[in-house]
Amino acid sequence: IGFPEARILIANVVVDLALSPKSNSAYQAMDAALADLRKNGHLPIPNHLRDGHYAGSKELGNAIGYQYPHAYPEKWVDQQYLPDKLLHADYFTANDTGKYERALGMTQEKIKNLKKK
Repeated sequence: IGFPEARILIANVVVDLALSPKSNSAYQAMDAALADLRKNGHLPIPNHLRDGHYAGSKELGNAIGYQYPHAYPEKWVDQQYLPDKLLHADYFTANDTGKYERALGMTQEKIKNLKKK
């Protein structure tokens, strides 16, 4: 979308953000993740998440065993997304600051319950 129509979308986003309940949960999650990065340095990405679209990638073990979440009923699949050293890291904690953040918290809880199955 180009101008002048894009200005309407930008205005809607600005108003929505200005009037939405404020939360620092994403900010805190980002800070916690960055602290882990500073502490641990760059950790290896799980092989199944690595790019498999170039010659020789499969021989390196890349992209083997990847499960496409959208192919599953809940649009989520229990597979490892973080490096081994951060396997149990939990960065985001939703605040009770509005409907949207409560919905994020409910989605996070739903995923935690799916992991238990």
